[in-house]
Amino acid sequence: MTFAVYLPLLLALPLALVARWVAGRGAPGPAAWTLTITAVVAAAASTWSLTMLALTMLDDVPPLSALDDSPTLELPEPVPGPIALIAGILLLVGGFQLLAEVRRRAVTHRALRAVGTVQNGMVVADWTRPMAVAVPGTPGRPGHLLVTTGLLRLLDATEREVLFAHEQAHLRHRHHRLTTATAAAAALNPLLIPVRDAVAYLVERWADEEAAAQVGDRRLTAAAVARAALAASGPGPATALGIDGGAVVRRVRALHQATPARLLRRLILPALLGTGLIAIAAVATEAFVDLARAWL
Repeated sequence: MTFAVYLPLLLALPLALVARWVAGRGAPGPAAWTLTITAVVAAAASTWSLTMLALTMLDDVPPLSALDDSPTLELPEPVPGPIALIAGILLLVGGFQLLAEVRRRAVTHRALRAVGTVQNGMVVADWTRPMAVAVPGTPGRPGHLLVTTGLLRLLDATEREVLFAHEQAHLRHRHHRLTTATAAAAALNPLLIPVRDAVAYLVERWADEEAAAQVGDRRLTAAAVARAALAASGPGPATALGIDGGAVVRRVRALHQATPARLLRRLILPALLGTGLIAIAAVATEAFVDLARAWL
């Protein structure tokens, strides 16, 4: 097999390196979509490469193993056995991580949907802990907002408007699909974890920009995000306005600047990486098929 089979495993690294740079410039929406699609392509390509490498272990299984000692056949040598074994182990680990990620999200969403009865697209939970989250819908059941009284008491009327606009943006654009896709990609290929984190940041920035446009005041939106950050700074996951530690500083700074331009040229590099991964995977597949034909 050619060296091309290993490249999809390595090209996730440059994508991870440029993810934060892409996320920090221009409009967040196009960047979130581009990074998500590229991450899914990278995860699929690397998983397929591992699958092809692991399948070469079949040459050690009878009756194929008997062909190794055949003096009349000159069969191409597959990859070394240890590499194929490592590929198989990595496939299993990635599969378990993917199942764990899917299960974690399913359990979380199910618990959030069970909190209370939805009224006018919202559930207000009488909890002291400040929290606001967009709960994804299911077939036949639209998504809704979950807000706690602990958070509502901390925000004034205009800041509540920012809160509702922010969470509604998550529902309207189905941001959970982007974050779920990149989380699945990172489970299969840990090199994509920075891309997962970049997309999680971008969907929050996207919702911030939608909220700022709706209320017509970027500084008010920044103040609401900052106040929610302080409210959610205690122990436990921060789910008020998608607050995520140091990322809130970047978000507040962005809201104190002008509305970002699209800057589509920054997306050229991730798009080229995705295209290159597809081409390399095709070349590696062709080499694998040639190998399989020779053995079978």
